[in-house]
Amino acid sequence: MSTVTGRAMQIPAAGGAFELVQKQFPDPGPGHVRIRVQACGVCHSDSITKFGLFPGIAYPRVPGHEVAGVVDAVGADVPLFKTGQRVGLGWHGGHCNYCTPCRRGDFILCENGQISGISFDGGYADYVTAPANALALVPDDLADADAAPLMCAGVTTFNALRHSGARPGDTVAILGIGGLGHLGVQFAAKSGYHTVAIARGQDKAPLAKQLGAHIYIDSTTQDPPAELQKLGGAAVILSTLTSADALAAAVNGLGPNGKVIILGVPDKPFEVSAIPLIMGNRSIAGWASGTGMDSEDTLNFSAQSGVKAMIETYPLERAAEAFDRMMSGKARFRAVLTTGK
Repeated sequence: MSTVTGRAMQIPAAGGAFELVQKQFPDPGPGHVRIRVQACGVCHSDSITKFGLFPGIAYPRVPGHEVAGVVDAVGADVPLFKTGQRVGLGWHGGHCNYCTPCRRGDFILCENGQISGISFDGGYADYVTAPANALALVPDDLADADAAPLMCAGVTTFNALRHSGARPGDTVAILGIGGLGHLGVQFAAKSGYHTVAIARGQDKAPLAKQLGAHIYIDSTTQDPPAELQKLGGAAVILSTLTSADALAAAVNGLGPNGKVIILGVPDKPFEVSAIPLIMGNRSIAGWASGTGMDSEDTLNFSAQSGVKAMIETYPLERAAEAFDRMMSGKARFRAVLTTGK
């Protein structure tokens, strides 16, 4: 092994502009691997690094937590991963193994957990070094640019659905057809749920059906909760929107024992009546993405079932353009940086 030099698109300070720099990437330490990045998705959560939305971020910092690449170097005490293996790195940037959640096997809630591209430099670069316990193996029949967005948007929707309690044949509604939602619809349909897509405008209907939705509800001309109740109510509503008002209204579309799972962060606090929650044993919950193994399950399921993100690709040096397009909501539906090497 040896130190390598490569490019990185870093943020010099909170709110600063992206800058292309040459960086040295040293040999990985114990328990870590160095990855030669092939592709990195551009996620809305990268705005946390761009704008300093979490406390304690050390700058300069390289964003990026939807990484697909090849193991380039392996540190000591890494029994699983080998040089040359294709791997992915997601939001979950490693866990300590010793805190109470870790001791209970709930690694995603590790009290000392790291976040890729926030706690340490992420994948907007030619190389990234990360804890080995955060990684996922990438199946051979999944291209790097396709694998990258599955490391956050994919695992978040897939993992939330498979832990939702819904069974095949149950009605599952996906609120919003965007970067998260267009994957959520595919995962729900491929998992055997009666899949309902909810979005604004009839122009989204053909896309919803193409993604596998059995029913499309246009929230501009229909009342989504009323339409869901005509189906007996949803067992699960997966909310991928940022609209707090739309989220609050959707709760009324739940069936008995139904659950709203929040993936997209609402733009403001929201209010719901406790009465339908109590009277129908309904609930509202959030979901954090998943561990490396959860990501690996997502990648394998996607490769086997044909779930695929709709992507726009950009070379690494155009990261600022890709980020701005993602933040504008105009990307269809995930922007992915490629290193071109």
